[in-house]
Amino acid sequence: MSEPERYDVLVLGSGTGGKLIAWTMAREGNRTASIERKYVGGACPNIACLPSKNIIHTAKVASLFGRHQEFGIETGAIAVNMAGVYARKRKMVDNLIKVHLDQYQASGAELIWGNARFTGSRTLHVALRDGGERIIAGERVFVNVGTHATIPDIPGLADAKPMTHVEALDLERLPEHLIVLGGGYVGLELAQAMRRFGSRVTLIAREPQLAPKEDADVAQAILELFRDEGIEVLLRTQVLSIRGISGERVDLQVEDEAGTRTVEGTDILAALGRTPNTQGIGLEKAGIDITALGHIRVNDRLETTAPNVWAVGECAGSPYFTHVSEDDFRIVHANLNGGSRSTRDRLIPYCLFTDPPLGRVGINESQAWANNISYRMASLPMEAVLRTRTLSETRGFMKVIIDAHTDCILGFAAFGPEAGELMSNVQVAMLAKQPYTLLRDAVFTHPTMTEGLGPLFARVPKQRDAEVEKREYA
Repeated sequence: MSEPERYDVLVLGSGTGGKLIAWTMAREGNRTASIERKYVGGACPNIACLPSKNIIHTAKVASLFGRHQEFGIETGAIAVNMAGVYARKRKMVDNLIKVHLDQYQASGAELIWGNARFTGSRTLHVALRDGGERIIAGERVFVNVGTHATIPDIPGLADAKPMTHVEALDLERLPEHLIVLGGGYVGLELAQAMRRFGSRVTLIAREPQLAPKEDADVAQAILELFRDEGIEVLLRTQVLSIRGISGERVDLQVEDEAGTRTVEGTDILAALGRTPNTQGIGLEKAGIDITALGHIRVNDRLETTAPNVWAVGECAGSPYFTHVSEDDFRIVHANLNGGSRSTRDRLIPYCLFTDPPLGRVGINESQAWANNISYRMASLPMEAVLRTRTLSETRGFMKVIIDAHTDCILGFAAFGPEAGELMSNVQVAMLAKQPYTLLRDAVFTHPTMTEGLGPLFARVPKQRDAEVEKREYA
């Protein structure tokens, strides 16, 4: 075997954390190479976050067209052209790809297209996309290989060739009857979007509620939204077997509390979790351990079990969000420059981009209860926020969890218009370790959604027996 080409920095994968490492370290004068097999910039700009939100926004526009008379607008019959929906998304993705390629060129980081696997300590064999191979080694190596959609071992599921989010975002036709497997974020977002485009949609979830990590009142609000929009939701339902081909006709044998029956449809979307892309890339040959769940084992500085090798993003078991992968980069880069940053105790916000969306940060009531945390709770219906009246978007509510013995904000959730922006305001107060009274007494612009934080926090009980709160929640 020939001697490997030597680099100061090698980055396996060009997702959010990986690309930022490559661009930054190349600009700092390191000879840097990034190896990517398919999607420059990773999943987010190509097949995940940004394309899905593009499609979801188009679905909202379709929904608003359907409500035109409510706003005093007269129009004729409308129809959704899925080829046009796809074209809008594709244009955005193409522009983002160009931005990423320009960044690689401007930074001086070399972008190598191909499939890579470790052959030894900090050494990679790359089967080049256009033919040939390269052997490369780095003084420092960063792994950012991401995850892919899980296809569980349900009899007939793989043979049915179901869509994942990747194929669903590339549709140029409208499924007649889409069956969504999974009640998590991906399933919820795409189920609503496809229903608004005109598909009949059935969502099947094994759990007793949608969004299983959320409080019961949040899950119930999402369920009511879906049923109001004509989405059939089957909870506590197990898929036993599947026959047929997605895109043509599928028959699913399912079981619930009432027994077994058959659900018929034309298409399947599998939204049943994620699997790390850590198999078959030779991690064991580089001394890089993985966990029982398949993530690369890292410490709180994102260092792997191999010297001078780090892992960032989803493959490292970090929460599956682009903004977390970006923070992984910041932690690693700071520590390489003498810092002492850690993944411990990060305050991770997130949003579900249904319409209305859900924004949450910190703990919820379910987590407070499970961890025996004493708390006070306040909630406010969205219709009490006057901005929602101007938008004709009054569905939803906000809720906040406050420490029982101090005025510390423990968690916040909003299900309603601009929920992510509301959540971010509360997050800043939490990061600054400010008491909830700061937001209660602040002067916010009228009429904005943020204005609703004042009356919400004004509802926080001044004194409350935490055990009483827990009995009420239970």
